[in-house]
Amino acid sequence: MSKIETFLSNSEEQDIIEAIRLAELNTSGEIRVHIEATANGNANTRALDVFYSLKMNNTKLQNAVLIYVAIDDKTFVIYGDNGINKCVPENFWDSTKQVIEGYFKKGLFKQGLVAGITKCGEQLKHYFPYSALDENELTNEISKG
Repeated sequence: MSKIETFLSNSEEQDIIEAIRLAELNTSGEIRVHIEATANGNANTRALDVFYSLKMNNTKLQNAVLIYVAIDDKTFVIYGDNGINKCVPENFWDSTKQVIEGYFKKGLFKQGLVAGITKCGEQLKHYFPYSALDENELTNEISKG
């Protein structure tokens, strides 16, 4: 079994998917998680590649967020689309990164992702509040590379 398959149990993956669903009840923003073994270089560049390959740039308000995890590299990236980046301060994701990093350093990967997703939803609701007209534009499933 690969590291990707053993990084999270099926139950933990379901908890993360549920965290995404709940976070998106607060915001029109879309949140996804992608996990792979390595970025094969720069994690920021790879996160951007994954963001576009998952067509996350196609949301109406350009308010999608990718939490990208490269297991072997022991790194992660939070990438927000242009609609978010145009209206938030430059350090907008720092507190979310700190929350995730605190759990990851303890080997609590599911808890880190759930806490980060929850914080992400809370932060996005100020700029992109939920509306009854919102539709779930992206799947909540975890993608793997």
